[in-house]
Amino acid sequence: MNNNKMLATGLIGTVIAALCCFTPLLVIALGAVGLSAILGYLDYILLPALGLFILMTIFALYRRQS
Repeated sequence: MNNNKMLATGLIGTVIAALCCFTPLLVIALGAVGLSAILGYLDYILLPALGLFILMTIFALYRRQS
């Protein structure tokens, strides 16, 4: 994966995971389609995904500088 593609993936993933973590966007969407039973497990998925995308962004920025 080249540097620009990794940086774009990291930034887009970070924004999407942050929106789903810190706003009720995903709660409203899952409630609308009838999947509100899985709302209790979202933190187990979204917080590690947010961390992974932040690390990917930092790594891509580090590789871009060197």
